[in-house]
Amino acid sequence: MPLAKNPILPGFNPDPSIVRVGSDYYIATSTFEWYPGVQIHHSKDLANWTLVKRPLDRTALLDLRGVSDSAGVWAPCLTHDGARFWLVYTITKAQNGAFVDCHNYITNAASIEGPWTDPVYANSSGFDPSVFHDEDGRKWFVNMLWDHRSRPNLFAGISLQEFDPSLGRLVGPRKNIYQGTKLGCIEGPHLYRRNGWYYILVAEGGTGWHHACTMARSRNLWGPYETHPQQHILTAKDTTFTALQKVGHGDIVDTPDGKTYLVHLTGRPVGHDRRCVLGRETAIQEAYWKDDWLYVKDGPLPSLHVKLPGIQNQVRYWAEKHYTFDGELDPDFQWLRTPLPERIFQAGKAGKLTLVGRESIGSRFEQALVARRQSHLSYDAETSIDFQPEDERQYAGLTAYYGGANFFYLTVTANAEGQRELLLMTREKPTVRNWLDEPMVDPVPIPSSGKVRLALEVRGGTSLQFFYALCDGTIEELVKIGPVYDASVLSDEAVNDRGASAFTGAFVGVACSDLNGLAREAAFDYFVYRPIKDSSDRYDI
Repeated sequence: MPLAKNPILPGFNPDPSIVRVGSDYYIATSTFEWYPGVQIHHSKDLANWTLVKRPLDRTALLDLRGVSDSAGVWAPCLTHDGARFWLVYTITKAQNGAFVDCHNYITNAASIEGPWTDPVYANSSGFDPSVFHDEDGRKWFVNMLWDHRSRPNLFAGISLQEFDPSLGRLVGPRKNIYQGTKLGCIEGPHLYRRNGWYYILVAEGGTGWHHACTMARSRNLWGPYETHPQQHILTAKDTTFTALQKVGHGDIVDTPDGKTYLVHLTGRPVGHDRRCVLGRETAIQEAYWKDDWLYVKDGPLPSLHVKLPGIQNQVRYWAEKHYTFDGELDPDFQWLRTPLPERIFQAGKAGKLTLVGRESIGSRFEQALVARRQSHLSYDAETSIDFQPEDERQYAGLTAYYGGANFFYLTVTANAEGQRELLLMTREKPTVRNWLDEPMVDPVPIPSSGKVRLALEVRGGTSLQFFYALCDGTIEELVKIGPVYDASVLSDEAVNDRGASAFTGAFVGVACSDLNGLAREAAFDYFVYRPIKDSSDRYDI
């Protein structure tokens, strides 16, 4: 079989859950505060993946207004019981504290495209749930237990309880069946049955540098579970030399010819500060069974290269994406939190993407921000904007965005006298009170009307430069505006360095705010995302 290169889902695609139905493979990944919820990719060969559905796409299934950054949809589990797909997911309201308020739901559908049923509430006792379909047809709900009393050991073990789909609720006894190893932070459980054994695969060590996949087995569903002889069947916690770091949170799948593969979360650090600017990604490893235990080939370290049935399409990966807005929004794009996108944007209005100015770019409720994932270490982005602000409380433009406390934003706005200008608003060096960076770059006066081209370039995941041009012909070529910024602050690690927790990834897109409450609109003609293949990309997929 040909060699493929990890990750197979580059950019922010964490916490993979994989299932095969016939000759079709599907991977579901977390989306956190981004809407619609849960990314589902499809493949025929495990090497080439296409986004086919974000199923949590209506208010009944998901409403994220008010959730904090890096809360929202955590760790979905996608399974199939022979007749229907089942999706289990967590909605976390907040994090970075003793109480995470993680509510677990179950929905199902006859096909990936849906319709997906209104969700059934399961519990709020922990996150990262899954559903296991046993051979006798019974369904079991599996999730980690969160103990708010036990800092720093808040992860109390793995809970098992039966789920009755006819009643739409959990029934019968609940038991803590596995507490993991000394590594701690047990989460992300999946149950399997094979050769008379029940296997549990969990994540341990937290989702950072000490992450790991740990396996245990039992002859009885309720345990006791014996930990794998290796304990951690996949981890990079003991080395900094492997290209793939943070490996953990895995799930396994069998191919039609009997091979077994493990998909898992990973990160690729760059720069002096070892920041994973592409977020937590999805990789895959070849595995095998020996003495009724699963082993990762050449493990427990992860491999950058792996044998897969298919050959990765490099042309597609490096292709420039030129987005136009003649109809529906391209599926590459998402927005933040709200299940009411018609209030924040319209795609196809006069062939443009029209954003409706709402709350600030740092809002947790209703902000007009539409963006796509950064999936390359080096890239260019460009758009053209038509926006007529009346003062400094109306602003719209191009943003490289991680969260409300980590972003770079080149805006078309106006001063208090109504003079239109370009203004950079950045959070490169976030403060405790979340002020914008000061001193701010001096604004650039621009004509009172006319379109403006806005662009940026990111190189190596560590440097970011903005550009602009005027479409009236006075400044035709793109010129630099502002300094070179540290693009690596758009990362989990940059937030973690401030003592908080973060789990998403960098996006690039457009935004619009109107704090005067007038819903002033900004129109964007196009959006270009251009991957750059250069020497700074040590991974070079």
